[in-house]
Amino acid sequence: MNLITDLISQLNSLVWGPAMLVLILGTGLFLMVGLRLMPIRRLGYGFRMLWQGRKGEGEGDISPFNALMTSLSATIGTGNIAGVATAIFLGGPGALFWMWCTALVGMATKYAEAVLAVQFRETDEKGNHIGGPMFYIRNGLKSHWAWLGTTFAIFGALAGFGIGNTVQANSVAKALSATKLDTLIPHLELVIGLCMAGLAALVLIGGIRRIAEVAGKLVPFMAITYVLAGLLVLALNVDQIPNAIELIVKHAFTPTAATGGFAGAAVWAAIRFGVARGIFSNEAGLGSAPIAHAAATTTSPVRQGSIAMLGTFIDTLIICSITGLVIIVSGAWTEGENGAALTALAFESSLPGVGGYIVTFGITLFAFTTLLGWSFYGEKCVEYLFGVRSITPFRVLWIIAIPIGATAQLNFIWLLADTLNALMALPNLVALLLLSPLVFKLTRDYFAARA
Repeated sequence: MNLITDLISQLNSLVWGPAMLVLILGTGLFLMVGLRLMPIRRLGYGFRMLWQGRKGEGEGDISPFNALMTSLSATIGTGNIAGVATAIFLGGPGALFWMWCTALVGMATKYAEAVLAVQFRETDEKGNHIGGPMFYIRNGLKSHWAWLGTTFAIFGALAGFGIGNTVQANSVAKALSATKLDTLIPHLELVIGLCMAGLAALVLIGGIRRIAEVAGKLVPFMAITYVLAGLLVLALNVDQIPNAIELIVKHAFTPTAATGGFAGAAVWAAIRFGVARGIFSNEAGLGSAPIAHAAATTTSPVRQGSIAMLGTFIDTLIICSITGLVIIVSGAWTEGENGAALTALAFESSLPGVGGYIVTFGITLFAFTTLLGWSFYGEKCVEYLFGVRSITPFRVLWIIAIPIGATAQLNFIWLLADTLNALMALPNLVALLLLSPLVFKLTRDYFAARA
């Protein structure tokens, strides 16, 4: 087992090395320039389309609004609470700056993914609309690229059981165990895993329509609740915000010295962990979100793309920023804590007796909705590989994995899932670059017709 762990660790260092970070940021920057900054210039348009898309029109299975909520249900998860904290713990305050950069160019990446997903989607044997990187690779590129689509589907299906299932169940179990509930409920982690499995089963029976319906209600509620709590902490520490911004910008380009329980970090660490955790949080370039957007009822790929790019804006530039600023203004980042414990410490220091429970509540809801969103992603990857008859066995395996994840030690699973995420991104980023001329043309034609 140690040998396997060492091999995966070496592969992880390779796939998350400088080349991958350059490819992710470079692809996003290339798309942003090719789109002439459209995702930034048309941000208001995207929010208008989101509001109008509560019902949807045209072909599809779920409303454009619920497609975004399904996408957000998968992206707003432990990455927004534990992932941001880990980035700051390992890379210093400057990591948050590089998360922002990743999100800005990631808006263009997410836009392009959704445009292509709708443009090249198909209808399966059950009449459901399906799409995503595997389909726009197969249908948009020449036949000799088809193996890339299969590769993406394999990595996506496997990664889902890690980052989208067991890791999320484990995060909930650990968060609730920290509240001392384990003194009241024997075998708490197993009980939590079984409860989550039961709730997930009730939702998954209804497929994408049920997942989207639940996400459409839960995601806005949990996001608004967490954001308001974060804004309250920032309001209580408003005098520290200018200093926090200065720290973030300064340490994005200069090493962070050791202070308190913080061991210090080089600029490379800030870049590496800022970009990696940014991608872990918003999934721009990963290829997961377009699977949900392909099911949207829409009359135009560009219109859905304009809605999809809001996912990165909301996830990273709003929610992750609030988490990061709370950690920095509270001074908790120098205390030596890591992950969700660091975020909980930051909230608790400003909201004694309440802050820790807010983080626990946030992790519980965020992780559960991530589990639902990723179940759909994994399901579509498996369907692409084995057909619609594979859906039911996949759902059964997905539900069984939840209590296993809640009770297991997942250090190896975290490592494997992180590696698989990078391997998912590679074929998707190649396809985005090759199909970028089509994205640019569809965008120009759409907005020219409305000028």
